[in-house]
Amino acid sequence: MRIIDPHIHVTSRTTDDYEAMAAAGIVAIIEPAFWLGQPRTKVGSFLDYYSSLVGFERFRAGQFGIRHYCCIGLNSKEANNVPLAEEVMEALPLFLAKEGVVAVGEIGFDDQTAAEERFFHEQVELANEVDLPIMIHTPHRNKKEGTSRSMDVLEEHGVEPHRAVIDHNNEETVKEVLDRGFWAAFTIYPKTKMGNERMVEVVKKYGSERIIVDSAADWGVSDPLAVPKTAKLMAERGISQSQIEDVVYNNALAAYGQSGQMNEEDWLKPQAIDQRNLFAGNSVLRGGQEPRVETPKDDSSIIE
Repeated sequence: MRIIDPHIHVTSRTTDDYEAMAAAGIVAIIEPAFWLGQPRTKVGSFLDYYSSLVGFERFRAGQFGIRHYCCIGLNSKEANNVPLAEEVMEALPLFLAKEGVVAVGEIGFDDQTAAEERFFHEQVELANEVDLPIMIHTPHRNKKEGTSRSMDVLEEHGVEPHRAVIDHNNEETVKEVLDRGFWAAFTIYPKTKMGNERMVEVVKKYGSERIIVDSAADWGVSDPLAVPKTAKLMAERGISQSQIEDVVYNNALAAYGQSGQMNEEDWLKPQAIDQRNLFAGNSVLRGGQEPRVETPKDDSSIIE
C-alpha cells in the first residue's frame, strides 16, 4: 500500500527515519512550517527556515525515494511576537510561490490571543489571494472552542470547506468538523493526542470520507511510522482496504492536490535515486560511504 504522511516535521528527523519511512510504504510527505522549540528572534531565522523547506529538505527526502512537499506559514505560537510577525508576513508571499508548496500552514490558534487571531485572519486572506489550501493547527488547550473558532474564521473569509484541513482533531471535535464540511485530520502520537487504537474507533464510527491520518512527528517524542502502523492496525481490526487507502493516501492527495503542486505522477514516475548528487555542494553521505544509484523506473505498473 502506498502511504502519504501529510503532516510531518522531517527537518527534525534523521536519515534513518527516511529509510524506515520509505520501507514502510511512504511515498510522499508534507512538511508544514512550525515552532522549533524556542522562539526565533529575527526575521532572517524564518527566511532561512522557509528556504530549507523548499530547498535542502526537499532534496534530502528525494535521496531516499520520498517526495517532499511543504506548507508555508507563520505558526500561531510565534504570532504573539507582533513586531516580528509583521516582518514575517511581508515575506510569506515570496515563499508561497515556490515549487512544492501545497498550502498555507500550519496556522491557527495556540493560546487564542488577539495577536494570534489577527495573523490567522491575515494568513487566511493571503491563502485566498494565492488560491492555496489551508492547514489549520487546532490548539492543545480549549481544543473544542479553538476548533470551532478556527472554522468560524475560515467561513468569515469565504473559504470553502474543501480547501481547509483542520488538524489535531480528537473525538470531541471530529463531528463538528465533518458536519461543517472540512477535512478532518488526526495526529497519531505515542501515548498522547490520538493513539492509533482510538483512530481505528473514529474510522469505524465516522467512516473514511474527509478523514486524514498523519504523524506530525517532530523533535519531541513522536513516531515517523505512525501512519503505516495505524493502517496496519486498521486492517487487523477489520476496516476495509478502500477505507484504509482513503485515510492514509487518497484524502491527503485530494486535499493538497488542489494546490496544483502535488501530483500522483510525481511518485508513480519518480526520478531515479542518485546519492552522488549534491545540494549547494552538500551530500546526504559522509566520507567513504557508498552512494545509492538507481536506474529510472515506472512505479505505475506495480500490481498491489
